Amino acid sequence: MSIKKKLGLGVASAVLGVSLIGGGTYAYFNDTEETNNTFAAGTLDLSVDPTTIIDVDNLKPGDVMFREFELINGGSLDISSVEIETSYTVDDADSNNTDDFGKHIIVHFLENADKTGFDPINWEFDYNDVISETTLYDLKNMTPDAVESLQNWYNLFGEDSGLVAGDSDSMNVAFEFVDNNADQNEFQGDALNLEWKFTANQTDGEIR
Repeated sequence: MSIKKKLGLGVASAVLGVSLIGGGTYAYFNDTEETNNTFAAGTLDLSVDPTTIIDVDNLKPGDVMFREFELINGGSLDISSVEIETSYTVDDADSNNTDDFGKHIIVHFLENADKTGFDPINWEFDYNDVISETTLYDLKNMTPDAVESLQNWYNLFGEDSGLVAGDSDSMNVAFEFVDNNADQNEFQGDALNLEWKFTANQTDGEIR
């Protein structure tokens, strides 16, 4: 066989070997593992106990009403804030009424007792009033945060803002049907139906 033919056969064999490798026919080691991963969302679950905070009748100007209730975080996520929205309707017994009954009902305070602290400098309690001295009429334009801590840095015992999962805050509220020393006869027999809507908001996201 001539040198030329031998070289030709050698080149052909090399080309065949490359084509076999390129075709993926060679063997190699392999190992596979699987992972199981879960993304489970937490829950926000705010409740109010009792659901009816106040229910009174036979009111007269000058009456003051104190009530207590709890805000409860029954979810798995911490709550950063609880916004209070106020709305009400008035059932007028007298169709000739010229004033809004809600202007004559004052919320003297809505206090978060768990956020209330003690001021050792002035030696007095620093009450955490979420709402202070306003009428229901004006409160309709406000959205106070029921779990915001208003305490100074040096106060003792008061909790930080928010409501952690599984915890509750005790709330105290005082209403007054104001006696304005004027003619309020138009409100005789009227009924005001108050709705407080509590909206819980999550805390900020974080690196997990």
